Amino acid sequence: MALDPTKHQDWEIAEDSEARMKPIAEIAAKMGLTQEELLPYGHYIAKVDFKKVLKRLDSRPDGKYIDVTAITPTPLGEGKSTSTIGLTQGLGKRGKNVIAAIRQPSGGPTMNIKGSAAGGGLSQVIPLTPFSLGLTGDINAIMNAHNLAMVALTSRMQHEFNYNDEQMAKRKLKRLNIDPHNVEMKWIMDFCAQSMREIIIGMGGKSNGFMMKSGFAIAVSSEVMAILAVARDLKDMRERMGRIVVATSKDGASVTTEDLGVAGAMTAWMVEALNPNLLQTIEGQPVFVHAGPFANIAIGQSSIIADRVALKLGDYVVTESGFAADIGFEKFWNLKCRMSGLKPHAAVIVATIRALKCHGGAPIPVPGKPMPAEYKGENVAWVEKGCENLVHHIKVAKKSGMNPVVCINAFYTDTDNEIKAVRRLAEAAGARVALSRHWEKGGDGALEFADAVIDACNEKNDFKFLYELSTPLKKRIELIATEVYGADGVDYTPEAETKVKKLDADPDLAKMGVCMVKTHLSLTDNPNLKGVPKGWRLRIRDILTFKGAGFVVPVAGSITLMPGTASDPAYRRVDVDVETGKVKGVF
Repeated sequence: MALDPTKHQDWEIAEDSEARMKPIAEIAAKMGLTQEELLPYGHYIAKVDFKKVLKRLDSRPDGKYIDVTAITPTPLGEGKSTSTIGLTQGLGKRGKNVIAAIRQPSGGPTMNIKGSAAGGGLSQVIPLTPFSLGLTGDINAIMNAHNLAMVALTSRMQHEFNYNDEQMAKRKLKRLNIDPHNVEMKWIMDFCAQSMREIIIGMGGKSNGFMMKSGFAIAVSSEVMAILAVARDLKDMRERMGRIVVATSKDGASVTTEDLGVAGAMTAWMVEALNPNLLQTIEGQPVFVHAGPFANIAIGQSSIIADRVALKLGDYVVTESGFAADIGFEKFWNLKCRMSGLKPHAAVIVATIRALKCHGGAPIPVPGKPMPAEYKGENVAWVEKGCENLVHHIKVAKKSGMNPVVCINAFYTDTDNEIKAVRRLAEAAGARVALSRHWEKGGDGALEFADAVIDACNEKNDFKFLYELSTPLKKRIELIATEVYGADGVDYTPEAETKVKKLDADPDLAKMGVCMVKTHLSLTDNPNLKGVPKGWRLRIRDILTFKGAGFVVPVAGSITLMPGTASDPAYRRVDVDVETGKVKGVF
């Protein structure tokens, strides 16, 4: 008997459930994996040899493909991962052969405010501790590969500064003339460390390197992480790794990892990471965990490889896009599906009464502080006003040719009148609506949700992209800003304008999609504007180029690639039982 989530914390429920976990070999056998395709990491976690699976099952038809996204969340998140797992469990209860595919959590939010993204209540991925604390080492491999590129860059800059042309030739080094003021990359770590955003390196004389301004970004923002998410195989990864632009020369030419002679070694760090990780839900359904980029600063999707493997093994595959439909689903729609060639059968938009109240006028929750008292009582007017945000996201999904399912991710404190208001307004906007109590009841609480998704999968859709790759860059950005975010238009800083002109002249632009960097807390580039703001323009302050991943990356607003740690972070509540070695407090 599972613990009651209204009386126990998520980590306690996970620990209790782990006592009844199935061996991963049993999970794999039920999926149809062979012994040679399973690469165990202990008894309850494994990697899967994707190449062998895809070769063996090449002729098998793909299963139904379902993407889970959400309305604009509060700073506390709104249970999208929980709903992804809940739907997987609900489909399992309906006797469906179902597999989930989610992202690996970053150590930044796990040790900060947001938590590990394992789900919650009775809809979780287990075992929780290894899932949350590094898993099989994929993010560590990404950090090593990325930082090796920075080692190669800074080393080359030091040598070029210290050696004359004859000395360079003797060492078989080509002079790249790297401009220290135009270095595209920073170092990375998998924590939220605001003090490392801007640093000076190379201090202490020429033997300590070339002195220059540098900094750190969070690991999940790395282009190497993006490449893991979109690569189709090792050959594709190696080619993409060599196209990463690390800096610009003084005459304006791109300096790549291939130019630095480091792309092969970077790929070597990533060979094992290319295989997706296999875990399970509390109720024993298989879950692929692979790649972990945030949608507000990166592509925000689990890997194409994991989805392709799951679609060959399962009749239903539930994947997850980061944050709300304006950024997570938009990138699934226009980037991931374009790159994978996969076409979804259904889209889910998760909504909570709490988030709808926030968009309807309730005080904005502050991470680390108690939920404002206004959220405890019934307020249908706030919910109805907040549904404007939900309807906006329904319209976004419809622009892709999909007719979404709205999942009301119910809390036990929600009232019938509030739930009825959401159902009425969402159905009026043309969406299917399902109430789901998976957090409280697991798969048994998600049966209505599962049935609605099954119906949606059986309905023909007219999936289509928002733009073609032949569309000029400014027009693509404008389409995303106006058609998805609801902006009146787009403004550019002089720096961003200069980069647009340079990219327009780059023949590689026609091969690259647009991966926006924008706050997840608002449809706008201002995180404090809730609901569906009117009369605003999106401001693009910079444009990055990820040629390896295949993205042009416009940066909107003041968002940073290195989040900060809050005053009351989660690591204060994490500890270890020294007798058993069990970790306590991860959520």
